[in-house]
Amino acid sequence: MAKRSRPQEEPENLDRWLVSYADFITLLFAFFVILYALSSVNEGKYRVLSDSLEVAFKAAPRSPEPIQVGTLTRAKNDSAIDMVAQKPDIAPPPLNPVNGSEDSVNLKQMANQIEQALAPLIDKEMVNIRRTDNWLEVEINTAVLFHSGSADLSSELMPALMRVAAILKPFPNPINVEGFTDNIPIGNVVYPSNWVLSAARAANVVQLLSQNGIDPSRLSAIGYGEFRPLADNSTPEGRSKNRRIVMAVLARDYSMRVQRGTVAPADVVRKEIFPTPAL
Repeated sequence: MAKRSRPQEEPENLDRWLVSYADFITLLFAFFVILYALSSVNEGKYRVLSDSLEVAFKAAPRSPEPIQVGTLTRAKNDSAIDMVAQKPDIAPPPLNPVNGSEDSVNLKQMANQIEQALAPLIDKEMVNIRRTDNWLEVEINTAVLFHSGSADLSSELMPALMRVAAILKPFPNPINVEGFTDNIPIGNVVYPSNWVLSAARAANVVQLLSQNGIDPSRLSAIGYGEFRPLADNSTPEGRSKNRRIVMAVLARDYSMRVQRGTVAPADVVRKEIFPTPAL
């Protein structure tokens, strides 16, 4: 009787890892192909896609517009923009104050009293006083008021400013205190620019006036820095004239003051108690 032969065992395949490796390489290749395709944008196709999206989102509405029944009503508290749009021909406020004669008399009276109080400084040309029918300017050189690079008021001039405050206190006129400097950079840690320095000096003068009885609602501090010079900053004399504090006493209803160096309105006649120094 013949013996059955055992089936031969197939040899084990040791290269099965190549299948997984090949699949991994294929996926990795596809991944880099996709990255390359995303990095290379076809401008023409992108424009076509953009135009198609714009047309799709800007299509005409499918529902008709609602029909308005009755008259359109508006709320009583219209905005300021609507009011201006409805009344485009609103005339600007007049330049001359309502109580022009009274304010002119008050400004003249204040100017005369300040002239007497600051007579020594006026004689030394450290203070100039100018007056129109609509405002009074008291211009003080900052060399008298402040030390170089500082906004602290000089103790020597505080009594004079207190006398000026006592003169201005009984009157209702608003007062703008304006600070000006030359164009030399200050380079100070406390005051990083001439703009900041001029504003700080004006604010300290305002604070002194307020502490001496003037209603704070009448006061405002403005810093112009080096940007509104009176004279040429290329000379020491010009820079000295540009470093100044101006106390501008305005007429009560005069909200717009013409700055020096600009063209004044025809109906404003400049009347200076002391002539302006030649520039």
